[in-house]
Amino acid sequence: MTVLKTSLRNFLAHKGRMALSAVAVLLSVAFVSGTLVFTDTVNTTFDKLFASTASDVSVSPKGAAVDDETPQTGRPEALPASLVEQVRKTEGVQTAVGAIASTSVTVVDADDKNVGPTSGAPTIALNWSPNELRSVELVDGHEPRGPTDVVVDGATAEKHGLKIGDELRTIAVDGDFTAKISGIVDFKVTNPGATLVYFDTATAQRELLGKEGLFTQVQADAKPGVSDEALKADIAAAIGDGYKLQTAAEAADAGREDVAGFLDVMKYAMLGFAGIAFLVGIFLIVNTFSMLVAQRTREIGLMRAIGSSRKQINRSVLVEALLLGIVGSVAGVAAGVGLAVGLMKLMSSMGMELSTRDLTVAWTTPVVGLALGIVVTVLAAYIPARRAGKVSPMAALRDAGTPADGKAGRVRGGLGLALTAAGAAALWAATRAEEAGPGSLWLGLGVVLSLLGFIVIGPLLAGGVVRALGVVVLRVFGPVGRMAERNALRNPRRTGATGAALMIGLALVACLSVVGSSMVASATDELDRSVGADFIVQSGTGQPIVPQAQAALEKVPSLDHVTEYKWVGAKITDTRGRTKTADLAATEPTYMQDLRRETASGTLADAYGEDAMSVGSDYAAEHGVKVGDVLTVAFTGGKTAKLKVAAITADTGQVDNGAMYVNVSTLARYVPADRMPKSLLILASAKEGQETQAYEAVKKALAPYPQYKASNQADYKEDLKSQVGQLLNIVYGLLALAIVVAILGVVNTLALSVVERTREIGLMRAIGLSRRQLRRMIRLESVVIALFGALLGLGLGMGWGTAAQKLLALEGLGVLEIPWSTILTVFVGSAFVGLFAALVPAFRAGRMNVLNAIASE
Repeated sequence: MTVLKTSLRNFLAHKGRMALSAVAVLLSVAFVSGTLVFTDTVNTTFDKLFASTASDVSVSPKGAAVDDETPQTGRPEALPASLVEQVRKTEGVQTAVGAIASTSVTVVDADDKNVGPTSGAPTIALNWSPNELRSVELVDGHEPRGPTDVVVDGATAEKHGLKIGDELRTIAVDGDFTAKISGIVDFKVTNPGATLVYFDTATAQRELLGKEGLFTQVQADAKPGVSDEALKADIAAAIGDGYKLQTAAEAADAGREDVAGFLDVMKYAMLGFAGIAFLVGIFLIVNTFSMLVAQRTREIGLMRAIGSSRKQINRSVLVEALLLGIVGSVAGVAAGVGLAVGLMKLMSSMGMELSTRDLTVAWTTPVVGLALGIVVTVLAAYIPARRAGKVSPMAALRDAGTPADGKAGRVRGGLGLALTAAGAAALWAATRAEEAGPGSLWLGLGVVLSLLGFIVIGPLLAGGVVRALGVVVLRVFGPVGRMAERNALRNPRRTGATGAALMIGLALVACLSVVGSSMVASATDELDRSVGADFIVQSGTGQPIVPQAQAALEKVPSLDHVTEYKWVGAKITDTRGRTKTADLAATEPTYMQDLRRETASGTLADAYGEDAMSVGSDYAAEHGVKVGDVLTVAFTGGKTAKLKVAAITADTGQVDNGAMYVNVSTLARYVPADRMPKSLLILASAKEGQETQAYEAVKKALAPYPQYKASNQADYKEDLKSQVGQLLNIVYGLLALAIVVAILGVVNTLALSVVERTREIGLMRAIGLSRRQLRRMIRLESVVIALFGALLGLGLGMGWGTAAQKLLALEGLGVLEIPWSTILTVFVGSAFVGLFAALVPAFRAGRMNVLNAIASE
């Protein structure tokens, strides 16, 4: 009880000094808790959606994807309408309804503007059936009654200002068709952001599936007392094999698994950044308790002199850490719920609708948050606690502060050098790797070891680096600058730990900047070397290019040629009887002008001959294939062909690496017209001297089809740069959490340092140091500590980024580019971070009463 009382008294006595450490714990725990609450809420939202839309048993074509789409044809797989009646007659079936759903559509308004979502969610075209009333309710107008009627969801109508009577044009693979809005529906549960349009059944069959008498799914509901599993077994026995049957639970699981891919990436990325914030927070907590222990040396010595044991002193400090962890973690869990709500609002503004009505806080979330915060805080305080326990009773007779342990410093230096050398060796091994897999392992090991090495060796580096920075930055400020330099050098261990907290975040920023810039530079170089086409036309969502859009392009008079590019699945059997499932690129001979591919052997032009193809060099080496060999190719949805290998392309670079080419005319002989894949992209080249006119004409021709974008090479490079930049900005935003925690560490270090030097500051003020000079001295000390951390972090990060780029070179990204402007901006920005961090400590130091400061113990 005495230990608890002492710890509580000390904790409350130093609550101001503990506050910033508590904020660090709060931020880290909030990030973890917020991530868990957000992902649980998204799961709840989709679970409710799946539960409201799923029938007891659904029947789909065998092999149909979760969204029932076949990207190659742009048309969903279909079932005969007679199957609905067959299912309806099955014992145990209460109702059976034919359903149609297609996501290979684009819906535009009268101004040719896409009314679909921009968040990546699909536009779904469906037939209206009684089952739809499970998930939606008609709030205005009436259901679709003929080919001129369409019903839209309320969120889409509100977002795009649509009302009853407005005309919408639906672009499908079999042609465009128009209809007027006859009704508007609202979801009974949260719609995560998809755009829904409903047509009458006959129109949906004709326009979405190509002809009447087809459905994409049969939805069956059981009679009372019949379980879903029993109904599934009865239907399977009635209709036989060749279909995919799912109960409501299985359909929900499949949908949940489809969503889980996106959620897992987001969840683990955010938890990873939370882990980085925790790591940075550890330095703040270690520094805080180390300085508090040093300031209380005489107090601890007195406690030891009157009978307190080492264990009691140790336990007292750990209990303070426990209290800090509890306070910070409890606040962090609460803040995490607020963060989750903020993320939901952000996602809603981007088009993914999430309602706070579905906010889900599982019991595991506060448990995980509290456990992490408390454990990390107590572990971080363990070393300062042990140091406190070693204080002898004789310390009561000395001034505050403990002498440095020279032996411990030498051991630390040796360990740091060993870790750094091992990390450098691992990074070097990564740059020499011949395969990406083993190289990635070496890279990961090198990053961890070099980071640990720099953390351990930081106090040793502080002396030299701070002196060098002092010459450049501080000496111009005269005596005040020299005092700031000496203050930073007074306790190298503290300076090293404070700088290391900032170093971690900036090292990751520098590494990712190098990787991102190198990726853009490599892709740009590859485009310049390989791509000969003037224009690239494709959909940002991966939708195939509908024939009417392709026909519009082919009519542009200023184009020299238009090349379609299709993907088709196939099973390829080599001369030794080994079969491999792969995709073939079906193109036209003009593709050789649009993309310059090197050949290892043979001539690529011959691969566009009748019953000919090309293979990549990796496939050829793996399967022992050479020019002249005949491969057996079984096309998905078509016949089996015997194709002669006329060329082997070199698998170098990024564009079409490993692609196997076949002429579109060859593909047409073996795949029926209704199974023929649509183009995933189109390449085009302008006539000599007509590039500008052709560019404008291509964009005008595609204006009625807003789902496609025509890019010239400059546009394509800019888009690539923008995409990488957006990704990096998101990462930088998440890393900002770690940098904020590091800034708190600088603030805390300076604040405690000012308290530690109270008497010294009073004496300096007494002999003539002005308040302005005092504040400047503290600001400069903060700046040099921040620049020390930035210099180590940026140097370390550039080393990591360079090693990572060498691995990317194995995948064709061979250009190393250091973004010096970003590096310099971050370095200069670190000085401003130091200035900002010193504002409050410098202000408080300047307001000290001189006589009281001199009289302090």
